[in-house]
Amino acid sequence: MQQNKDLQLASELRTVLTRLIKKLRKKSITGQQLSLTERSTISLLHQHKELQPSELASMEKITNQSMSQILNHLLELGYISRKASDTDKRKVLISLTENGEKMLSQLRSERDEWLAKAIRKTCSNEEEELIKKVIGPLTKLVDFE
Repeated sequence: MQQNKDLQLASELRTVLTRLIKKLRKKSITGQQLSLTERSTISLLHQHKELQPSELASMEKITNQSMSQILNHLLELGYISRKASDTDKRKVLISLTENGEKMLSQLRSERDEWLAKAIRKTCSNEEEELIKKVIGPLTKLVDFE
């Protein structure tokens, strides 16, 4: 009986989070220009500053060939740059350009503005406090392996 309740909770949580993520993607004009993996790659580069293509592929759990295609597209858009490693000239390091940083900032701003407006327009003060309280447990779920 408890397992059924656990599975129902998991299903309902997954459904609502998936819908919210899809809605957030649609509410960012900037984000609609890029695939989910391209946006995630940009976020990883922002977080780590410089990564090798193979490291990015591993983090995204995709093939090196697929990552190469993503990086080529991001390079064409001017969001990333490539340079040879100082320690091993055979290795390439990828980093965000100033345009890439600006685009990421714009994307996040568009999403945050929409979400803040949605919370303000649809939630009571008590519901807003409840959302604040649930961020901690949700973060634990994200960090769970």
